[in-house]
Amino acid sequence: MDRVIEKKKWTTKRIITITLIAVFGFFLIYLIFLRDKSSKLYINKNQLTIVEVKEDKFQEFIPIDGIVFPKNTFYIDAIQGGVVEAIYTEDGDIVKKGDTLLKLLNTAMELNYMEQETRMLAEINNLQNTRLSLEQNKYVRQKEIVQLQYQIDLTERDFKRKVQLYESGVISDKEFEDAERDYKYTLKQLNISVELQRLDSISRESQKIDIQTSLSRMQENMKLLRKNMENAYVKAPAAGKLSSFNLEIGQTKSAGEHLGQIDVPGGFRLEARIDERYVSRVFKGQEAELYYTGDTYKLFVDKIYTDVINGAFKVDLLFENDEAPKGIKRGQTVQIRLTFSGETDAIIVKRGGFFQETGGNWIYVLDPSGDFAYKRSISINRQNTNFYEVTEGLEPGEKVIVSSYDSFGDKDKIIFK
Repeated sequence: MDRVIEKKKWTTKRIITITLIAVFGFFLIYLIFLRDKSSKLYINKNQLTIVEVKEDKFQEFIPIDGIVFPKNTFYIDAIQGGVVEAIYTEDGDIVKKGDTLLKLLNTAMELNYMEQETRMLAEINNLQNTRLSLEQNKYVRQKEIVQLQYQIDLTERDFKRKVQLYESGVISDKEFEDAERDYKYTLKQLNISVELQRLDSISRESQKIDIQTSLSRMQENMKLLRKNMENAYVKAPAAGKLSSFNLEIGQTKSAGEHLGQIDVPGGFRLEARIDERYVSRVFKGQEAELYYTGDTYKLFVDKIYTDVINGAFKVDLLFENDEAPKGIKRGQTVQIRLTFSGETDAIIVKRGGFFQETGGNWIYVLDPSGDFAYKRSISINRQNTNFYEVTEGLEPGEKVIVSSYDSFGDKDKIIFK
């Protein structure tokens, strides 16, 4: 008797088919929704510089080169031009204030001096003669008045006698009138002479003042001429060490030309040039540090030169309490740290080539597994020669790639081989 055979629902073929369909569906879902779409770059981890993000003390500063100069320097310039006739000192000598350093010969100036001196002496002599004439005129006027007073005395006596004789009828009217006329004439002459003496006295005093002023001016001019001649002998303006004094007999020097300088002992200053980007952040009294032979020396900005030349401006720095390193020499170049802030707690990351590529806007952060690194946005505020200060995007203990990103392109993820 035949038996009905039931058809199986889950045949091997059906199971395989359903399984393949499920696998294919999951694969589609993975491709569409679950697959990591970020761009990747495979690289050897040993080729990278990886550092740890730290929380530590941070101080903003920039390194600048400072050239050592004496704190006080007196420059020696030729006040007048001429030919070097004699040299009395040498470069490096210790000189005292007023010591004669060299002599400049200027024949044209010497001839001009002699001509002016002769002319001034003649003018002085004329003024002195004029003043003498005024004094003589004063005594001439006084002598004239004395003579008139004598004449008045005579005519007055004669007139008084004539009055008595005329009243007695002894003399005639004519003799009386002549005596009276002579007396009055002499009185009028005296009054005129006295008035002339007064006017002469006023004029004489005014002329004497003008003459004295002219004589004083002439004498000052004479002193100035002599001083100009003395300038042919160049003297030390201060005591100290003579430097940059390299002259030869016969050299011609123009007026105002630099001849050398005197370095006054007792301190040094540093002259440094700073990028113009920091011109608004540098101020007088700003602190700086110098590391020299294992010790740290404090400095401060003493003077700021506002002129910007070739993208930089100049400053002078002085040592605190004049405590300069022993053995430091003029002309030596040393590196200084110019600080912009005090030490503060901050999250910091070591400087590296990544900054040139990212501008400090993002960085590659290592995954905790250490197998790969990925992009993360960050914010960098201040910086110094060693570290960047990170204000956003990183936490202490995380590790980041700080070496150059030039060969990374724009990959989102760095996978380590």
